[in-house]
Amino acid sequence: MTNSNILVLVEMDEHNASDLSLEMLGCARQLADKNDKGDVIAVVFGDKFGTLGEDLVSFGANKVFLLESKLCLPYQADTWLPDMAAMAREAKASLILMSHNSTGGDLAPRLAFKLKCGIATSCEKVSIEGAKTFLTRTCYGGKAREVLSFENEVAIATIRPKSQTPIAQDIKRRGDVETKPLSVDEKDIRVTVIERKRVDSGGPKLENASVIVAGGGGLGGPEGFEIAADLAGVLGGAVGASRVACDQGWCPPGYQIGLSGKTVAPELYIAIGISGASHHMAGCANAKNIVTINNDADAPMFNFSKYGAIGDYEELLPALTKQIAKLKEK
Repeated sequence: MTNSNILVLVEMDEHNASDLSLEMLGCARQLADKNDKGDVIAVVFGDKFGTLGEDLVSFGANKVFLLESKLCLPYQADTWLPDMAAMAREAKASLILMSHNSTGGDLAPRLAFKLKCGIATSCEKVSIEGAKTFLTRTCYGGKAREVLSFENEVAIATIRPKSQTPIAQDIKRRGDVETKPLSVDEKDIRVTVIERKRVDSGGPKLENASVIVAGGGGLGGPEGFEIAADLAGVLGGAVGASRVACDQGWCPPGYQIGLSGKTVAPELYIAIGISGASHHMAGCANAKNIVTINNDADAPMFNFSKYGAIGDYEELLPALTKQIAKLKEK
């Protein structure tokens, strides 16, 4: 039987589906409706689900499988991979969508190997023509786009945040919700998590923020990120960073944006002391508006920016923060 269904791996943000998961469901629903691709099947790994299954149906899923076990969270490949592969085979999926984040980046290649199929990461567009799936992704640090397709019957894609649009919730939509036990036992898990630390940035999550104030090597130390945080605070945004700033220990690793960090697509991206190297642009090239503040007039970051200011951030940022705060008071 020819594969026809679309499988979406849904990740949870606290007790709800993550924003990116809802974006992927919307993409899958539109593809299925347009190309008569059968069912949209959501798979969730977790412990307590509440009304999540019904919510996912209302956002476009035909079927929802809830894999329930205390072993499911936090994510580990040994826990999720066997059932994810089994669900993909059982669903006869032609397309599997996963988040382009640390979980998807770790699990998707393993799943592709298990299913012996093609994979494209950091995709921003998915289309289907006949029996072929075409996946569009950025390359060369966001300077170009490439379109990939595979000869395999199954394709896996990790989807960039903010690249898709969720469909409107329809509480009248009907679908099947089934809770299934996890197939793996504790003895099957080869990795033991000793400790997990949650970094509280005090603002919105980096992936979901509409405004990001990001700092790089030009900030010179952790003190610069305190100034950046003040600006992010008045804008209601999040603080991000380039790789060099994280490597230097000036800010938590979770702040990192770029090829080896997080992919973001805010409405406004303010880059402070960031050179604009290709590996950083790979993570922020989809920002709607980029503003650069740098004392190096030749910094490549200016080439990607809608607006720019050449000068010392220690003078510019406090003045900018103060002026924005005044405008918000009016």
